[in-house]
Amino acid sequence: MKVLKFGGSSVANAANIEKVVNIVMQQPTTEKIAVVVSAMGGVTDSLLKIASFAATADETYKTLLEELEQKHLETVRVLLPIQQQSATLSLVKQQFNDLEGICDGVYLLKELSLRTQDKIVGYGELLSSQIVAAKLQSLGVQQLWVDSRHLIVTNSNHSNAGVDFFVTNERIVSWFKANEAKYYVIPGFIAANQAEHTTTLGRGGSDYTGAIYAAALDASVLEIWTDVSGMMTADPRLVSNAKPIERISYQEAMELSHFGAKIIYPPTIQPVMIKKIPVWIKNTFEPQAVGTVIENHAPNADGFIRGISSITSISLLSLEGSGMVGIPGFSKRLFESLANEQVNVILITQSSSEHSICVGINEADTLKAKRAVDAVFSYEIQTGKVDPLTVETNLAIVALVGEQMKSHPGVSGKMFGALGRNGINIRAIAQGSSEKNISAVIATKDVRKAINVLHEVFFETSYKQLNVFIAGAGNVGGKLVAQIKQQQQFLQDQLNLQVRVVGIANSKKALLADQGIELDQWQNLLAQAPASGIKDFVQQIREKNLRNSVFVDVTANEEVATVYEQLLEKSISVVACNKIACSSAYVNYQRLKSLAREYNSLFLFETNVGAGLPVIGTLNDLLRSGDQVNKIKAVLSGTLNYVFNHYDGTKPFAEIVRQAQAEGYTEPDPRLDLGGTDVMRKIMILAREAGQKMEMAQITNRYFLPESCFKGSVEDFYAEMTKQETHFRSLFEKASAEGAKLKFVATYENGKAEVGLEHIQPSSDFYHLYGKDNLVLFYTDRYPEQPLVIKGAGAGADVTASGVFADIIRVARI
Repeated sequence: MKVLKFGGSSVANAANIEKVVNIVMQQPTTEKIAVVVSAMGGVTDSLLKIASFAATADETYKTLLEELEQKHLETVRVLLPIQQQSATLSLVKQQFNDLEGICDGVYLLKELSLRTQDKIVGYGELLSSQIVAAKLQSLGVQQLWVDSRHLIVTNSNHSNAGVDFFVTNERIVSWFKANEAKYYVIPGFIAANQAEHTTTLGRGGSDYTGAIYAAALDASVLEIWTDVSGMMTADPRLVSNAKPIERISYQEAMELSHFGAKIIYPPTIQPVMIKKIPVWIKNTFEPQAVGTVIENHAPNADGFIRGISSITSISLLSLEGSGMVGIPGFSKRLFESLANEQVNVILITQSSSEHSICVGINEADTLKAKRAVDAVFSYEIQTGKVDPLTVETNLAIVALVGEQMKSHPGVSGKMFGALGRNGINIRAIAQGSSEKNISAVIATKDVRKAINVLHEVFFETSYKQLNVFIAGAGNVGGKLVAQIKQQQQFLQDQLNLQVRVVGIANSKKALLADQGIELDQWQNLLAQAPASGIKDFVQQIREKNLRNSVFVDVTANEEVATVYEQLLEKSISVVACNKIACSSAYVNYQRLKSLAREYNSLFLFETNVGAGLPVIGTLNDLLRSGDQVNKIKAVLSGTLNYVFNHYDGTKPFAEIVRQAQAEGYTEPDPRLDLGGTDVMRKIMILAREAGQKMEMAQITNRYFLPESCFKGSVEDFYAEMTKQETHFRSLFEKASAEGAKLKFVATYENGKAEVGLEHIQPSSDFYHLYGKDNLVLFYTDRYPEQPLVIKGAGAGADVTASGVFADIIRVARI
């Protein structure tokens, strides 16, 4: 015997019932088939609504009843040949006549008991099962319709009746022995008490019916046909990359179902679990899909986690106080008070000091739970031995499930570490001694993020996803987007890393797309995006709460630099090309570094010095490995190096600067470069990274620009430089007379820093520095005479973008 149960979506209409019949007819001919069906999709809810309207003397029930009757009649007309419709149409009309009579009585009495409600809702399964039986009959199939009310005997707890298995099993076995057929069609959900009054089996009732028949008849398998292809490693509505679970144990399935997986309802599979009968979850609309087999012992999976599940709308109740320590009975009184109010406890955790105990319950039960607990412990609260019950709402539970966890150390650490790195705060944890489940209570707003983070950590052998938000759509920003687009496939293939640009903003607009922006069209899409400032952009980033998020600042904007703190506090890593934050007041620089450590994120700014050159990274490696930096000498401005390498007096100095700006080597205001401000910032950042507490005011700047050049607009600056051409030519000629070159050099030594124009002799490392190149010399304990040298292009959109990109990849590796 095989038992096949079909849910409401599987029999929702004539077309779906055709699919059901095809599945039934394709079963092996060697076994008898019992087909258990739910009411047609939505019918149970409609019947409850009809009953409710009737009980409140609202005549709307008559209209709804008529619509429901027409739905069933139309299904019969579509499903059966015309010449075979008559009997079934008459049966449906008769059932609705009976149903109307009951509802009329409810209307007149204005009273709806649970017993009457069971009678009304039970018609859904009676109708659907008889229509399915009629369809099989029309195909010439030998079938019998089975009335579950005659075989399944329950108590009188209407709407959630308990089954008398001894009597029920005896009746089922006896009836099936006496009634031979190839196919049996059975209404689910309904039963009857000893007085033969209709009862219903509660939530998951039709699955329960299937399990009852399967266990009584020692079926080879119970197949539950629904509208999904089995159980998944996570809710596919939350995790787009959720994977099917082909085989799972009863215990694992019940753990997943308890924590939110809606495929099965745990109590419904108890009868088959006792008999060790496998349950196979299949998809009516994709019958070729493997589905999920639930069995006594599932084979070991490739990973040791079977699935991830969650429950939302949770409240956490905390009872604590010094008066609880060492006193027996506190837990008993707590749980007894909750049980008396019919409050179901979902999760329990207690500190080993016995100072506190907390429980998770459904949010809907919060008020009555608090009243009950405070009343029970009123004396202890008044005397200060126990604090009033603390209630936290808007919480959820996420759970890892897998029988093999007990043989794998470090699962909890991996779970909590992944959540922590993504800024997800854990309010309570629980794990049973069987180690089949690890549960964590978190904020409801973090559920989607948490499930995706955990799924990535435990199931995504293919790739890790990184969600990138870019502020700045100018030259460097454009190059960065192009580089990401070019490397996306390579990173996924070679590093198992999926980099998605999910946000791009300029000074006026912000483009956001949770599934990733089409990088071929980003400029057009940004032009069409809604108006937005940086504060709105950051607020949206925080609200989206995507896992593995990184904010990239490729602007030179002071306002953008002020938002880093808000992002780091949400465990969103920051990659900054913008030097303003790291060169601001030392206390702010330290604050940002501290926040990154505190919230398990990264604050990276490699391109603040040397564009794409590994200057800051190398400095950090020296320090981390125990070296001591004694002196730094560097040419840190690609702009100034470009200008002085190209200026020989034959072209005006202003023209050379304008050319450098046109090629993207300068800041938007070139005075930041030529005035030495940019170099001051860079040497200060290096000094700070070397461990020196330094402010901009402490750096000596030997300016070479006349003071008049700093007045007015950028165009005024260029005009003034033209007027001062004699000054610039004089600087060049003095150096040339010594056989030297002009270089703008930054020096850090003995806790002091200075920047300024120097005459560089041919023997210097700086002499043969061409184009826009930078050069940094680190003199350390390990490199006292021959410094560690870093040299290369220190300006330009391409190399700067590549340095930013490298920092983004570093974020992915935490």
